[in-house]
Amino acid sequence: MVSPSPNKWRVMVAVGMGIFLATLDGSIVNVALPTLTQEFRTAFTIVEWVILAYLLTVATLLLSMGRLGDMLGKKPVYQAGFAVFTLGSVLCSLSTTVAGLIAFRVLQAVGASMVLALGTAILTEAFPGSERGKALGLSGTVVSIGIVVGPALGGFLLDALSWHWIFLVNLPVGILGLLLVGRFVPSTRPARVGRFDFPGAVAIFVSLLALLLALTVGPRLGFLDPRILGLIFICGLFLLLFVAAERRSPNPMVDLGLFRDRLFSINLATGSLTFIALSGLLLLMPFYLEGVLGHPPREVGLLMAAVPAGLGIAAPISGVFSDRLGTRPITVAGLAVLAAGFLALTGLGVDTSALSYLARFSPIGVGMGLFQSPNNSAIMGAAPRERLGVASGLLAMTRLVGQITGIAVLGALWASRTAVYAGSAWRGDPVTAPAAAQVAGLRDTSTLALALVVGALLLGAWALRGERHDQLGRAGKGSSGV
Repeated sequence: MVSPSPNKWRVMVAVGMGIFLATLDGSIVNVALPTLTQEFRTAFTIVEWVILAYLLTVATLLLSMGRLGDMLGKKPVYQAGFAVFTLGSVLCSLSTTVAGLIAFRVLQAVGASMVLALGTAILTEAFPGSERGKALGLSGTVVSIGIVVGPALGGFLLDALSWHWIFLVNLPVGILGLLLVGRFVPSTRPARVGRFDFPGAVAIFVSLLALLLALTVGPRLGFLDPRILGLIFICGLFLLLFVAAERRSPNPMVDLGLFRDRLFSINLATGSLTFIALSGLLLLMPFYLEGVLGHPPREVGLLMAAVPAGLGIAAPISGVFSDRLGTRPITVAGLAVLAAGFLALTGLGVDTSALSYLARFSPIGVGMGLFQSPNNSAIMGAAPRERLGVASGLLAMTRLVGQITGIAVLGALWASRTAVYAGSAWRGDPVTAPAAAQVAGLRDTSTLALALVVGALLLGAWALRGERHDQLGRAGKGSSGV
């Protein structure tokens, strides 16, 4: 049993540096894609792999890195992740070809997968259970800061210097983070190491890679394209092989018994549903704000900050309340606020004011902040100490897969519904369709997102009812035994 760290707040700062670095990098590179297209004189379909290669690598390695942390100790793996990420960032800045940049982004993503897989596990060990929600809520605030700062900092660096600096900016943060982790994160070695589950690791890697490739390329080729259907078949096949390997292995990558815990499984499911809904609509909002409402890019960035700002404010507050009142009531309340926000989005129009937009979108950030901290705390609290790395990796993986799924599915739905509303006489990219058609498609997409969040809310409410029923049952047994 690992005791909480006496330097828990210093551990928070050290881990926060890694979370900030990974989040900042994700948002800062996005704004550079048009510049990279021009600099390397290549097509956008190639340059977008600067983003996609990174996401695919991180998502497919999170579970393996979490398991390595459980086996070898979380600190050395986390430190290695910092070092690899920082080295990859420097090499990205020195790239002279787009192929080289994509390759170094893969290296960078290997480091990011170590950091993202183990950050939550390290915080869970450093803080007592009575403060876990507060700690994870503060980490959610750090994520929000990275999301908000990234685009603004990226735009400044691109204007004032060059695209190389969007990667070099990681160097001082990475070095400082390495020093802080080495100084303050305690070294703990597991009592039982066991062997690394290579069959399970390969099977889940192939399954996830096939799924994410299908989701990434599917909107362009069509989800009924034989190649996409083949990828989906491979995903299902290797997922079955993964389950079979885990059942046979004496040291499985993922202890499938974790999923027998209703709290653990429902929280993973509801977290994934909310990220599918949120990420898909966040993808579409810049097109709506700039293309339909006519806001300049600078105003678009400010309006888009409503969600991470609301999340950053609400996350630590909900974490504190979940420590006192329990995680389930706060997660259900967050999902209810989130559902109200998505319901308001179905009323967006071609002449929505900036104030009306903020009034509709702010509850989504607040609801996400209220939901996410106690939800993450419940997941980590349900996992045994020797499996915290895997639980943390699972949490990060479901979040990232949810984001990619939302972008692919909701983006494709918006494009198809916009085409329907534009009529048979119109042909072309959905962003060039009449404003009324784009907004009608956005309303349909928002309705699907609302349905996903309502589904998560119903799951959460059912779990809350079951939890209270179990508590009453235990109280009844206790009183009858007196």
